[in-house]
Amino acid sequence: MYADVIIDISVAALDRTFQYRIPDLLRDSVEIGTPVMIPFGASDKLRKGYVVGIGEEPKFEPGRTKDIARIAERELTIEDTMVGLAYWIRKQYGGTFYDALRTVLPVRKKVQKQPKRIIRRRASEDDIRTAYQEAVAKKHKAKARLLEPLCTQDFIPYEIASGKMNITKATIDFYVGAGLLEVSNTTGEFFGGDGLNIVLNEEQQNAADTVLQRRGEGKPFLLFGITGSGKTEVYIKILEQVLAEGKQAIVLIPEIALTYQTLLRFYRCFGDRVGYVHSKMALSERYLMCEKARNGEISVMIGPRSALFTPFQNLGLIVIDEEQELSYHSETTPKYYADEVARKRAKDCSAALVLGSATPSVKSFRRTETGEYILLSLTKRAKDGAELPKAAIVDMRAELESGNRSIFSRKLRQAITECLQEHRQAMLFLNRRGFSGFLSCRSCGEVIKCPHCDVSMTVHRSGNMQCHYCGHTAPMPKVCPSCGSKYIAAFGTGTQKIEELVKKEFPNARVMRMDADTTKGKDGYETILTAFAEGKADILVGTQMIVKGHDFGNVTLVGVLAADLSLGVPEYSAAERTFHLLAQAAGRAGRDRFPGQVVIQTYRPDHYALLAAAAQDYRMFYKQEIRYRKLAQYPPCACMLRVLGLSKEEEALTAKMKELAEAVRGENVSVLGPAPDGMRYAMDMFRTVLYVKAAGKETLLGVRDRLEQMVPEGITLQFEFSE
Repeated sequence: MYADVIIDISVAALDRTFQYRIPDLLRDSVEIGTPVMIPFGASDKLRKGYVVGIGEEPKFEPGRTKDIARIAERELTIEDTMVGLAYWIRKQYGGTFYDALRTVLPVRKKVQKQPKRIIRRRASEDDIRTAYQEAVAKKHKAKARLLEPLCTQDFIPYEIASGKMNITKATIDFYVGAGLLEVSNTTGEFFGGDGLNIVLNEEQQNAADTVLQRRGEGKPFLLFGITGSGKTEVYIKILEQVLAEGKQAIVLIPEIALTYQTLLRFYRCFGDRVGYVHSKMALSERYLMCEKARNGEISVMIGPRSALFTPFQNLGLIVIDEEQELSYHSETTPKYYADEVARKRAKDCSAALVLGSATPSVKSFRRTETGEYILLSLTKRAKDGAELPKAAIVDMRAELESGNRSIFSRKLRQAITECLQEHRQAMLFLNRRGFSGFLSCRSCGEVIKCPHCDVSMTVHRSGNMQCHYCGHTAPMPKVCPSCGSKYIAAFGTGTQKIEELVKKEFPNARVMRMDADTTKGKDGYETILTAFAEGKADILVGTQMIVKGHDFGNVTLVGVLAADLSLGVPEYSAAERTFHLLAQAAGRAGRDRFPGQVVIQTYRPDHYALLAAAAQDYRMFYKQEIRYRKLAQYPPCACMLRVLGLSKEEEALTAKMKELAEAVRGENVSVLGPAPDGMRYAMDMFRTVLYVKAAGKETLLGVRDRLEQMVPEGITLQFEFSE
C-alpha cells in the first residue's frame, strides 16, 4: 500500500505530493487525512505531512520509495484541525479530499504586509457634514461614500475605505490635503469601543445571557427574532464576553448583506480586532487576512460561508446570521451546508454556535422541537415606536375580473400615490427567485403539479410538461383544468419592464432598479443602496437583492408583485422559499418611527405561505409546512440524497441511471426517478437526476458509497444531501 503525502499545507502546494510506502504495522491506522512523520530530502529529516491519497500501485521503482516513519502525535494544531475538518466534509458531502482541502485552506500568496491605518476626522463634525452635502450636490459619489460614515463617527478603517467602499487613494488624499481628514497608523492596540455601550432590552439581554450561561452544553442556539428586533446587538454582546475571555469568533453574513455599513457596526465595537473576507477580494488579500487570524492579530472574522474556515487557534463563537439563506449552501463540490459544517467545527473547538433569523429554516426550527437546538425568541422591534407593518393581500384574479389588466392593483397604486405625497420611499419587489417555466392560471391561481410528487411541472419547448423529480410527463393544457379559463400561461415580466411601467404610471417619481444587470460593477450594489438610503430615489424596484437585511428608515411601503411566482418552483421547499422572501420583504417597511404598509399581489391569496408572510407569523407557516413534509416524507422529516448523473451520451446515461435506481431501491429507502434534470443539457453534458429518501443520513451515506463503486467510465455522479 502506498500513500500520497503533502508536506506544505497550502492549496498552492496540493498539486505537489510525495509517495511513501505504508508499513504493514501502520496499514490499519493510516487513512486519508492522517498526519504522519516521513523522512524527507537527502538527509531524511523527519517532517510532518498529511495523507491525501492511498493506492496499490507505486509511482516510482519500489526500491526508491521510502516508508512512512510513524503516525504523528495529534497535537491538535490548527493545521490538524482544518485537515480533519476537510476529511469530515469529504466523507459527508462527497467529492475528493483534494476538493475538500481546497475549500478549507487558504491559497498561499506572497503579499507585502501593510501597517494598520485608519482615516480620522481632523475637522469638526459640522465641517465634515458640509463637505459631504457638497459632494452629494456635485454628484461626487466616491467622496460622498467616504464622508457619509464620518458624519457620525470619528474614524473608519483604511482597508474598509479602499476595499469594501472602493475609494481611491486620490479621493482620500484630496480631503487630507484640505485639512478635513488625516490618515494615521494604529499602534496595534484596541481602538474604537463606543458601540460597547449598547443597552439591550429585556428580551435581548435574556437571549445573550442564555447563550453565555448554557454554551457549555454543546447545543447550538437558534435566535428567532422578528425583523428589526435587534439580533445584531445580541451578537455583539455575546462577542464582547467571548473576546474578553481571549477567544476568537466568526460571524457569517450572506454575501448580499455584507455592506460596509454592516462592517462599520462591528468596527465601532471591536476596532482593529475585526477582519473580513468577501468574494471579490483578491486571493492575496484573503490569504493576508487568514494570516492575521492565524497570528492572533484579529479576533473577529466577518464574511460569507468561506469565512467559516478562518484558521483561529482559540475559536469561541460562530454566528450565522440569516441562517435560512440559500447562499450558505455551496453550489460547487463539495456541496456542503455551512450550518452543518459550523456544528462540526463548533463541536471540535468547544465553541458556541448561534444561528439567527426572523424566518428560520424549517430544518433549524424542527431541531428546536427535537431538543437538538436551544430556542431563543425576540418578539419586539428594538427601536422605540417601531411596529410591524400592516399587510394586505390583493387577489389579482378579482382585479382581472373587474377589468384591471395592469400589474398594479388599485390598492397598490393608491398606496404608492400616498407614499409619494408624504415624501416617503417605497420598494417594489418582483418575486422571481428560481423562476422556471411552470404554468399558472390568472383566473383561479392554479399551478399545474405532478400527481406523484406535489411539485410543479416544468414547461418545455416541445409543448409538454415534465416533473423533474420522478419524470412524469403530460401535454400542456390549452385551458385551466381547474376552472376552464383560457388565461393559463407562464409568467414573463422582468424588473426592467416593471421599472418602465412604474415611470409611466408615476412620471414625477424618481425610480431606481436593482437586479443582476444594474449591479455588475464592483461597487454597483453598494452604489445603488447608498443612493437610495440618501433619498436619491423615491421607488426602488428589484428582485430578492432589495429585501435582504437592509434598514431604510424612510421606507414605509413595500409592494410585492407576483408574490406566488416562487410557489411554482419545482422543488419540495417552494413554499418555504416563498415565505422567507415575502416575510423578509415585508420586514423592510416601517422599521423606524413611521408606520409601514405591505401590499402583496397574488393569484393564490389563500395559500398558507402568503397568509403567514402577510401576518409576519412564522409559527403559522411552520405548522402547515411541517405537516406537508411529514406526509410526503421530505426533509427535515426524512433525509434525501440527490444523485446527478452527467454524460456526453444521453441514452447510455438514462440506461445507467435506471440501473442505479433499481440497485439501491429497497425496504429502507425509496427512490424517485430517474428524470431529466431541470437543466437537461449544459456544457456539452446531458444531465439526469434521481432522488433517494431514507429515515437517516447514515443510510444514504451507504447508498452514496455503493453508487460510487458502480459508476462506469464516461459517466460522472454528483451527490447532494438534504436533511
